[in-house]
Amino acid sequence: MRITHLRLANWRNFKSADVDLQNRVFIVGPNASGKSNLLDALRFLRETASAGFQQAVGNRGGLTRVRCLAARNFNHGHVTIVATIGDDNQPDMWEYEITFKSESRGHRRPILHRERVSQDGRIILERPDKRDLKDSELLIQTHLEQVNTNEKFRSVSKFLTSISYLHLVPQFVRHPERVAGVDNDPFGTDLLLQMAKTKQRTREKRLRHINQALKMALPQLDNMELKQDDIGKWHLQGRYEHWRAHPAFQDERDFSDGTLRLIGLLWALQEQKGPVLLEEPELSLHSEVVRWLPSLFHLIQKESEPQVILTTHSPNMLEDEAVNPREVVLLQPGTEGTNAVTSDTVDQVNEVIKMGFSIGDSIIPLSKPENPHRLALEFAP
Repeated sequence: MRITHLRLANWRNFKSADVDLQNRVFIVGPNASGKSNLLDALRFLRETASAGFQQAVGNRGGLTRVRCLAARNFNHGHVTIVATIGDDNQPDMWEYEITFKSESRGHRRPILHRERVSQDGRIILERPDKRDLKDSELLIQTHLEQVNTNEKFRSVSKFLTSISYLHLVPQFVRHPERVAGVDNDPFGTDLLLQMAKTKQRTREKRLRHINQALKMALPQLDNMELKQDDIGKWHLQGRYEHWRAHPAFQDERDFSDGTLRLIGLLWALQEQKGPVLLEEPELSLHSEVVRWLPSLFHLIQKESEPQVILTTHSPNMLEDEAVNPREVVLLQPGTEGTNAVTSDTVDQVNEVIKMGFSIGDSIIPLSKPENPHRLALEFAP
């Protein structure tokens, strides 16, 4: 299954957004247009399913931090996220909606205004129900997060919990002791530990695939393995071939930022079965490597089928002719919030593609600032 459609109302940058999502999704837009916040709507659903509604809102600083500043009183000040889940044959197999607001008095906690689940178009849960009306305290929790209430749609809860987010910070991989330990940390502090916890046979298979891919981008780095040192700390160790007869050995403390980011990306795509959210995976990578990332995603999806949803500023990411305009979501900020559209609905994009140019050539210029050349001029004496 994958997320086939996402609808937002009053969420962060988005007064309103209503967009189809393919198995690969490339989110493009100017800085501060809401690319990360679009991903965060899906992270919010994951945290609601796994950790609970109150914690998901609290992790973001409360309701006032997630409500769209440009929305005025749109949606009556309520925040709505609707995710449609299915596949190519049945894109609307499930739909989950959460709409929430603040208590009108007291602690001003976030409470549910509506929670709705439908299967094949048939509503199987709609709240508030009779029990909620008798006891309003029940509205501080979703049924999604409670195993005693989500039996009829537990597959939805498990699917949303399977969403993963990756924005690897190389320094955290090299020196995880500098940051408090976090399980499944999206920034990479426990990447090596997660590898070590994986069954040996599975780990070795994944590392073989990573080695094969790295040879294409880093031909001098070979035979990378996960090894434990004398004090029990895990390291990624690889042979580095050079002019000497015998290769030298390096570990993650010696690897470049781009190497570590590529390793983390390749590991995450093999490990996850649910949707994988990626923040600008092109960071620190050579443009020629970036060009082949969409093909890499496609090949990995053939085997393990993770939906890949990523943000990018790179035209190289979108040079591949196999990238379909329906896979590219363009964010268009305005005074009333950010609009989100798939690029196949943008006339200017279609016209440029018909002229023989790539999607990157057509869509990236639409996401650039109006006057970037003035950045340096503003500091001129």
